[in-house]
Amino acid sequence: MSLEEECDDAGSNSWCPGARYRPEPPAALARASHFTQHEIKLMYRGFKQECPTGVVDEEAFKHIFSQFFPLGDASQYAHFVFNTVKHKQRGKLNFEEFLGTLSLAGRGSRAEKLSWVFALYDADGDGRISRAEMLAVVRAVHGLLGPAARPPLPRHAAEDLVDRIFHLMDTNADGVVTPDELARWIARDPALLSSLDTLDTVL
Repeated sequence: MSLEEECDDAGSNSWCPGARYRPEPPAALARASHFTQHEIKLMYRGFKQECPTGVVDEEAFKHIFSQFFPLGDASQYAHFVFNTVKHKQRGKLNFEEFLGTLSLAGRGSRAEKLSWVFALYDADGDGRISRAEMLAVVRAVHGLLGPAARPPLPRHAAEDLVDRIFHLMDTNADGVVTPDELARWIARDPALLSSLDTLDTVL
């Protein structure tokens, strides 16, 4: 039985327009991810409840993401997460892509997680992280916390953080951070390695 057949009782939702998309069976998705069939079925039920058509655009993704961070502004961070999925030609995210992102970011190897974190910050996909790109993502992360942050974040916290670490990461001082530079910087600090293992991407 397909996921579509197992979860076909989800109601309609205006956040997810478009033709209905049918994902691969749970067994196939489990082989291609770090999740069990049971976990995949549970995730698909939630995904299908929000998006009965089986695909989401960026606005729908932001709406879903914002439910996890009701006290802050999740829209910018959700934009960067959405941007890590290689779907830009059609601007849609299907369940397999959603699952693949969760699998790599949440349960992938350290190398896979590092690659995902780099893609998160490399917004234009040119293989390099500029200071502006890093600042945009750090600001988005701070926006997730909103007024609930304890202690409250200073007004220029994002700028101060990026100013403090960017030049340390950019070891050849060429104004950009490469995947190797990011990997070397994280490898120097056990706390950052631990954060990567738990997907704390606030670098």
